[in-house]
Amino acid sequence: MQIAICSWSFHRLLAAGKQDIFQYIKDCKELGCTHLDPWNGHLVGVKAGDQTFLNRQDPTAPKMLLTDAERAYVSQVKAAADAAGMPFGCIAADGCHIFDADLAKRTANRARAYRWIEVCTLLGARQIRIDAGGPADMPPDAYAVIKEGFLDLIARAKARGVEMITENHIGPTNRLENVLKIMTDIPTLGLLWDSHNWQPQTTIPEARQQTVRFAKATHFKTFTFDDAGNEITPGADVAGAMQLLKDSGYRGCWGVESVPKDGDEIGAARKTIALIKKIAD
Repeated sequence: MQIAICSWSFHRLLAAGKQDIFQYIKDCKELGCTHLDPWNGHLVGVKAGDQTFLNRQDPTAPKMLLTDAERAYVSQVKAAADAAGMPFGCIAADGCHIFDADLAKRTANRARAYRWIEVCTLLGARQIRIDAGGPADMPPDAYAVIKEGFLDLIARAKARGVEMITENHIGPTNRLENVLKIMTDIPTLGLLWDSHNWQPQTTIPEARQQTVRFAKATHFKTFTFDDAGNEITPGADVAGAMQLLKDSGYRGCWGVESVPKDGDEIGAARKTIALIKKIAD
């Protein structure tokens, strides 16, 4: 069984200075993961330079995407993962969504997307998640930009052995009709299938059923557990989500994105993995 934890699950530990990417790797090993799914906020040695790199002459040139220091940092991260025996699965790259009404910001986001594809290449990550961005209703002019952007990034990532995926997450992509439009219109784009991120007007069971066929990676959202280790949040239904994926033919990694209401991030990740394994048995 392949299991990974999206490092957003530990964003409070990161903010408190109690975890970095290297401790994340150690924690994932101790928790029984087989793969690593970092959020790019954990890769601080690159994320910190996301803005300043745009000041370089032609920042999209391959040699300019990362500084020597950033490449050295990525090499250290890769070495730590190799030593732990865990390959990189999906990197969730925030800060490089495709649509922005401001052309300058849109151009900057595209350059940052190229930069994070390069990081994936160096780490040997098999997937990168980039958001569509834009208004929730996704009008035709915004969608035209989104489609062009994904096609560009899909081609660039594929040439480097990386699969481009998006997520039911923010902006237009937590609305079922928009996700269906994007995924059916761009068949070479995969979906990071989050079990919970849907607008209130969309029922979670309906959204899951209609989008599961596009799933290339997963985030199982968990929030609150009872004393027996069961997730008790209305709509979470981890068992139902897992069965739906199995029935659809999904054979990828079981990804955890726990966001515990009690703040115990390590404990919630541990409980979520235990629940996934119990259901699988």
